[in-house]
Amino acid sequence: MNPIYFIWQNLTLFITLMIVTNLILAVAMVLFERRNPVTTMIWSMVIFFFPIIGFILYLFLGQDLRKRKIFTLKSHEEDKLIRTIRYQRTLLNGNQYRFKDPKIQKYTDMITMHLSSSDAPLSEDNAVKIYTTGEAKFADLFQSIRNAKKFIHMEYYIIRNDALGKEVVELLAEKAREGVEVKFLYDGMGGIRLPKNFFDPLIKAGGKVAVFLPPFIPKFNLRVNYRNHRKICVFDGVTGFVGGFNIGVEYLGKSKKFNYWRDMHIKIEGSAVKDLELRFLLDWRFASGEEISFDDSHYPQTETVGNTAIQIVSSGPDSKWMSVRNGYLKIINSARNHVYIETPYFVPDEEILSALKMAALSGVDIRVIIPKKPDHPFVHWAAMSYIGELLEAGVRFFAYHKGFIHSKMLTSDGFVSSIGTANLDIRSFRVNFEVNAFIYNSATAQELDEIFIKDMYDSTEITLEKFNQRPLKDKTKDAICRLLSPLL
Repeated sequence: MNPIYFIWQNLTLFITLMIVTNLILAVAMVLFERRNPVTTMIWSMVIFFFPIIGFILYLFLGQDLRKRKIFTLKSHEEDKLIRTIRYQRTLLNGNQYRFKDPKIQKYTDMITMHLSSSDAPLSEDNAVKIYTTGEAKFADLFQSIRNAKKFIHMEYYIIRNDALGKEVVELLAEKAREGVEVKFLYDGMGGIRLPKNFFDPLIKAGGKVAVFLPPFIPKFNLRVNYRNHRKICVFDGVTGFVGGFNIGVEYLGKSKKFNYWRDMHIKIEGSAVKDLELRFLLDWRFASGEEISFDDSHYPQTETVGNTAIQIVSSGPDSKWMSVRNGYLKIINSARNHVYIETPYFVPDEEILSALKMAALSGVDIRVIIPKKPDHPFVHWAAMSYIGELLEAGVRFFAYHKGFIHSKMLTSDGFVSSIGTANLDIRSFRVNFEVNAFIYNSATAQELDEIFIKDMYDSTEITLEKFNQRPLKDKTKDAICRLLSPLL
């Protein structure tokens, strides 16, 4: 037998067997994940038409962690920490809860939902400060670091190896040398470009650093799809920060690509800080493997500093419920006057899309601000296809042209709002680990309304007429990217 023919015949057989095996295993993995049927169909088609490449892409982007609970409280911790949740749920279910602000009564069902799906208690004694620029946010953050006496807990998706990132590390190292407990958690993908010695000053000073889902191989992360997108800071259990700013000079408006950076972050003082601390400790325990005592040292008694009601709501692919998405959905469905939304990425799922349409068709004033200049073109093209559909229903869209808008904010009817890390896109709803503050307060909502109106003046409205005049090539790109939106 011709040796070349023999080699070719066996190579063909090997490739065929490998393709068939990969196809069977991959399709089985997709089907048994019990995910959204549309997403299942798309992944099945990708794997069927591109067996080897499709399987590799699925390993990187497609696996579903949903229902694999990785952040859990132990039984004795639940008894200690979830007591308030059970008590509030009992009162709400019996219509016996007495809100300090009667206006909150309208949102009882949403509060109950967050209690049930996200273990998010309601606290009504908080003070909130809103930041829209990096200069203001980091000035107060640095002051909070300097003022800390007992502990500093920080969690970020991204920290850059630049002037701001190094300043943060040096400041934390200084506090660690003073004897303050310092823990810093960052995402394995968000910090993938950091040099190995980046945190050495902090570690040598006695601080601790942990990485969420670090890459198996340096600079190469197989678990690219499941990212900890949360940004949380807690100081001494009395002051907390949450929102959209990461750590890097671009968040100070020093990006060559975007120049001005418009984001949103809040500082919280009051009982809601305890809920941010719980979120951090659960994330830290998972990432570091450290056994943590959930004792009173992490949850000091806080004074009543305000009258703002807040629920800290977390969501992620390990949960049965898309809690932040469901909160957005509740706000849209309960709106009677207006809903204002700011998001850098607009790729809604069918439920949010339908809710926005129905609200607009019912006469609710729905307005959305997105960036004019995107940082992820494929996501932007997908967004444009949804925008055209919503424009026809009466939703108004504005393209922010002053710089890049990275704010994740939703506010409605001058009372209920959400600020946090979750974009209005499928990735934030289904794939990323997120955390948002749901706020029930007139003063906060009115301030957000004013911020939104100001941002509108720095934006260009996208009218249906202008949208329909776009060239065919743009419409084609939009349609293709929309088809792939469950994978983006």
